[in-house]
Amino acid sequence: MGPWLALWVLLYLPRALQGQSPHTRAAPSSVLQSFEDSKFQGEWYVLGLAGNTHTVADRSLLSPFTATFVLNKNNHLEAAYAMIRGQRCVTWSYELISQSQPGTFSVDHSGEPGADPEEIQVYDTDYVSFALLLSKKQSDLQRILRVSLLCRIWAIQTQVLDKFVCLVRAQGLSDDSIVFPDLTEWSVLPEKC
Repeated sequence: MGPWLALWVLLYLPRALQGQSPHTRAAPSSVLQSFEDSKFQGEWYVLGLAGNTHTVADRSLLSPFTATFVLNKNNHLEAAYAMIRGQRCVTWSYELISQSQPGTFSVDHSGEPGADPEEIQVYDTDYVSFALLLSKKQSDLQRILRVSLLCRIWAIQTQVLDKFVCLVRAQGLSDDSIVFPDLTEWSVLPEKC
């Protein structure tokens, strides 16, 4: 065995044994040491999305929308979303069931028979200005991965945008998978619909 082949084996074999190629990055774990449901409650604006099912063509389809989180009587977070599409208000909601890792939840789709299991992780948040959410769902045909950037106001701070893009890339997603709401036709930013 020549020296270059020996070097290659030493550098790449451990990664291969872990099921990773040298070109894939390990998904980072959450930066949260704890999670406080009560501080996370309230209204958020979804200012960025990325996912393995998003394409550049989706950019013009994403309308501004809100996410509201409220603790219910079972002490679970309820997530309610509202988006204006044309002249209609589209809403959807679900309950988040806490898991053992801080900020990690399973989505209760009990009202939707046959819904695929989904896990949502609040990857990072300061509670007052931004939150990064990581969603993983396994459908029959593919694994669906989504990263969401939530802000308390309709503006993104540069440092928060950098964190969002870094998380997107760490998940193995390209910059082409990032979509932002199209605000060009909004003279007034949407409130709840």
